[in-house]
Amino acid sequence: MSVLIKGKELSEKIVENIAQEVKNYEKKPGLTVIIVGDNPASRVYVNKKKTTAEKAGFNSAVIELPEDVSQQELETHIDVLNKEDTVDGILVQLPLPKHISTYDILERIKPEKDVDGFHPINVGRLVIGLKPYAVSCTPFGIIKLLEENNIEIEGKHAVVIGRSNIVGKPVASLLLNRNATVTVCHSKTASLRRICMQADILVAAVGIAKFVKADWVKPGAVVIDVGINRTEEGKLVGDVDFEEVSKKAGYITPVPGGVGPMTIAMLLANTLELFKLHNNL
Repeated sequence: MSVLIKGKELSEKIVENIAQEVKNYEKKPGLTVIIVGDNPASRVYVNKKKTTAEKAGFNSAVIELPEDVSQQELETHIDVLNKEDTVDGILVQLPLPKHISTYDILERIKPEKDVDGFHPINVGRLVIGLKPYAVSCTPFGIIKLLEENNIEIEGKHAVVIGRSNIVGKPVASLLLNRNATVTVCHSKTASLRRICMQADILVAAVGIAKFVKADWVKPGAVVIDVGINRTEEGKLVGDVDFEEVSKKAGYITPVPGGVGPMTIAMLLANTLELFKLHNNL
């Protein structure tokens, strides 16, 4: 049976450590989240981010905008936050309505306030091996889980299933920067199962419930499940067939309670770093 990589416990520890550090500062880190429309899942995520930020002693705010908000109006809100000294991190909750250009909105945020690490400057710095102002939160959380569990990255073959800008590409860069040999797979990859079987570290971020089966996994491999999928019965499951793969892998993240909690913890870690940057701490 695999060793469970538990993100819930680690995330709580990280948030508590951040809260203890924030107590030392007279001024508090400021995080503002913009949500457009009334997507139920997005609203749950935003509320969780706000609650956790406040728990850590941050000044946290949410700007709620209607589904039909114009591109220009959304950009104006970002421009105001870019100039606001009390705001260290700006996050625009994705996905945005189809009439809004997501790339233009993400680029509108100042790189040094881009707490999600999505600005082209932050992405570019990550790719070439320089320190970004912030690293995309979920990939950052994945690396933290590996490091905290003393899992060797250097020299290992890491396979990432999924090439999204939010998880797949940045986690591939983070692993590469730590001297892993990285293969990125996607919907057009031939012989996907054969490639996955070669992985020492397998990251599944494809968005399909129980997509990765036990016969895709090398015995003893580290399996990181980024997926959050809801079955017809309402149960949350990952991109990995946990019941079967956990009998074969050396380490595995559960869903829920694995990668998910780390995302918000690293959001707070990013905000704290930006706060320190802005205040020369």
